[in-house]
Amino acid sequence: MNLGQRLAAAKQPTLSVRESVSGAGTATAERAKGDGDAPVTPAPILPAPHVKPAVSHGSDALATLKAEARDQLFARLGSRLSDTSLDETQLHELVRKELTQLVQATETPLKSDEKRRLIREVTDDVLGYGPLQSLLDDDDVTEIMVNGPDNVYMERAGRLTKSDVRFSGEEHLRRVIERIVTRVGRRIDESSPLVDARLEDGSRVNAIIPPLAFSGSTLTIRKFGKVPLKVDDLVAKDSLSPQTVDLLQACVQAKLNVLVSGGTGTGKTTLLNVLSSFIPGDERIVTIEDAVELQLQQDHVVQLEARPRNIEGRGEVTIRDLVRNSLRMRPDRIIVGEVRGGESLDMLQAMNTGHEGSLSTLHANTPRDAMGRLETMVLMAGMDLPLRAIREQIASAIDVIVHLTRLRDGTRRVTHVTEVQGMEGDVITLQDAFTFDYQAGVDHTGKFLGSTRFTGVRPHFTQRILDQGIELSPTIFEVPDRKGARR
Repeated sequence: MNLGQRLAAAKQPTLSVRESVSGAGTATAERAKGDGDAPVTPAPILPAPHVKPAVSHGSDALATLKAEARDQLFARLGSRLSDTSLDETQLHELVRKELTQLVQATETPLKSDEKRRLIREVTDDVLGYGPLQSLLDDDDVTEIMVNGPDNVYMERAGRLTKSDVRFSGEEHLRRVIERIVTRVGRRIDESSPLVDARLEDGSRVNAIIPPLAFSGSTLTIRKFGKVPLKVDDLVAKDSLSPQTVDLLQACVQAKLNVLVSGGTGTGKTTLLNVLSSFIPGDERIVTIEDAVELQLQQDHVVQLEARPRNIEGRGEVTIRDLVRNSLRMRPDRIIVGEVRGGESLDMLQAMNTGHEGSLSTLHANTPRDAMGRLETMVLMAGMDLPLRAIREQIASAIDVIVHLTRLRDGTRRVTHVTEVQGMEGDVITLQDAFTFDYQAGVDHTGKFLGSTRFTGVRPHFTQRILDQGIELSPTIFEVPDRKGARR
């Protein structure tokens, strides 16, 4: 049955009970005549009031029509949907033209709003991201989690809720996943059932399919805003205090090596973007990432992206390979999106051999844990180095640790700005310059009222900042009282 027949069937009048009984009685009488028997007179039926034919415009009917239109569109266009000679605009125009012809060929036209909805949803299924497109277009949604075709969750304002979005089935979900990963030159199949990718706007994507995903294909999208967040946005969200911003800006401009730490989803990449905005525009910046996410605003930026092995198990280019190569590219700054393995040793060596002002992130629960994780990752490089030598490298390379925490009210806050002071015996000494004030309590909505406050201990690196000719506002190191006044 084609789309026109399907639409016509969906628009057929719904017979009343009386009409159904009447039709059945007449048919019985005619059948009896044909068999040579005496005609059977149906029971008299009282006249029924006029019943207006009912037209089905329900969501189920439209979903059926949408599936039919999608299948016919795939049959019509076939390989043209993957034709590399067509750019995105031409492909969208082609799909809309064919789809409009399919809809107009129906015997019973849809209402104008239903027609627009049908065209939009089928276009999203064929060229976009299907049911997820509405969530991707919603600026308030920060993360999308798909646990199989029937369970789609979203994060809004730091809170997880279940969405009404559904896929028609596992095949539909797999088609959306494949469309995402193929656009960035990746692949996903049974031989390579998990992949990290990104959308055109830089949003981070992770997908894992059966047999590894036992409950069905799973997709996680961490959205990036259409406009990158700036430092003023973080201050407005209470993620940073103005005094912390002034100090971190001076640290970046003075070429201190800064490490951003925090748990999953705490906003490390967002903060790294903000810190990178403090880098002067006349410096050459090289960024190194697994999947390009950073959105630097400077002109002189070189972005490098790691590459997984191909289907033959060859061609892999790791973060460590890119860090080594970046040293030959005459960088003023090296920004590693995240260190998670042996590349940490190469990064530390770069910091200690003239490439100052480098920035990176890692996962850790506290600044002290960040030091421990860094030690472990250096050992993953396969070098048989004594632990004290590793710690000396870390203490010499890292100047500042900025730690982020996702609080129970859903907000993401900078809770520590910590100085790496050096070695004391065999231990790396740390000193907090700013910490989050948990004692300020919460308001009636459960939101934390505290902010990042100066601890009263002036960090040693401030002298390095002053030596670079960078002025520090005297208000940075004032200790506020509980009412916000500074002393």
